Amino acid sequence: MSSSEGDGFGVLADPFGDPADPGNRPARLAVGVVGTGRVGPAMGAALQLAGHRVVAASGVSATSKRRAEALLPGVRLVSPPQVLAAADLVLLTVPDDVLPELVAGLAGTGAVRPGQIVVHTSGAHGVAVLAPAAEAGALPLALHPAMTFTGTSVDLARLAGCPFGVTAPQELRPVAEALVVEMGGEPEWVPEEQRARYHTALAHGANHLVTLVSQSLELLRTAGVAEPGRLLGPLLGAALDNSLRSGDAALTGPVARGDVGTVRRHLGELGTVAPDIGQSYRAMARATAQRALRNGTIDEASAAALLDVLNEESI
Repeated sequence: MSSSEGDGFGVLADPFGDPADPGNRPARLAVGVVGTGRVGPAMGAALQLAGHRVVAASGVSATSKRRAEALLPGVRLVSPPQVLAAADLVLLTVPDDVLPELVAGLAGTGAVRPGQIVVHTSGAHGVAVLAPAAEAGALPLALHPAMTFTGTSVDLARLAGCPFGVTAPQELRPVAEALVVEMGGEPEWVPEEQRARYHTALAHGANHLVTLVSQSLELLRTAGVAEPGRLLGPLLGAALDNSLRSGDAALTGPVARGDVGTVRRHLGELGTVAPDIGQSYRAMARATAQRALRNGTIDEASAAALLDVLNEESI
């Protein structure tokens, strides 16, 4: 890759030309993927569709190897240092807690080359975690796809229009945004110092949503509902749409109405059939009451009455 040679960030100010013009793609990259979990093969495949070449990948478990073979057919599976030796652009798609040690190890053994683009996909980290690679001359980028992955070809379709949390040195911002656009995504700039808050928000919303939905499905099954997903789907879809549009103003239900008696009955039912879900209900209902009070949906007396009931351990 001729653009990786020479004098640093400025060389790559417009590295890929116009993604919409196949005849104007001067710098097709050799791509390596370190970590073939659910994210890495999908992003590698997306870059391959954009005209880059995935030349090597690394994976340890049998599942990750099968995933790589499915999404990156014909790509050789080698060790992480061998991936870096073959690639101009390296995707580090490993768990958050593994990333710092991996970067330090690769840089410490001389696997990182000057001018090599090193990308990680962790939401929790910015580019500071890539400092050892940057000190070795690499060009550090943090590109986090704000999407859940299945590890199958379905993910390629989901990348179309997917927002990416992007953090990079200012001079590398065009490179980062060009890569995201080539994968079909939409870049959203996240300042380095806000990465932890950014990731907290996404994890709280997406991961805990799965828990809440699963608990609701479980309760409906115990209530004898044969197809709980069919019942919940339209309701939850409308609630999500309304909350994204209107925030706290979209609150509905007994807490938002101050219906203390209904909340008490809910707690009694949960205490009988699902005490663990009852704890989740109490925590979320307290948070909902506080937000409804701040929003003016309920008054202070109603909020106090709700919180009193929610704090009664005897129910």
